[in-house]
Amino acid sequence: MENIKEPVSTIQAQIDRSHYRTVITTNNHGFITDEPLKAGGTDTAPSPQELLLASLGGCTAITLRMYIDRKMWVVDNITVNVELFEIDSAKLIELQLGFEGELSDEQRKRLVQIANACPIHKMLSGKTVIQTSLK
Repeated sequence: MENIKEPVSTIQAQIDRSHYRTVITTNNHGFITDEPLKAGGTDTAPSPQELLLASLGGCTAITLRMYIDRKMWVVDNITVNVELFEIDSAKLIELQLGFEGELSDEQRKRLVQIANACPIHKMLSGKTVIQTSLK
């Protein structure tokens, strides 16, 4: 019996002759991605690379908020800064976490562990297979 694949998430990206404005559609939302002027784009929206980093930052913040709320810790604000570096032929993503609230050093260390457990972090640092086919 064949394994039936059920998608967890689905998006569609469409681009016309514009350089390189692309419309992204999800089940309930739509947004635009583009390339910066120096890459030949029109810089009307975040680049795909920035959207990837935004996904990681957003997922990390949500994961931290869920954990903090479940523990009933007093944290008014969570900040996640994400930066991408090119080192030789590899990429390095750095996350910096900031918290406004009443946290001990032990709690802060635990939150670093929780940040590394967000689903997007796991996807980017784990085994991800990308399968491309024609429609």
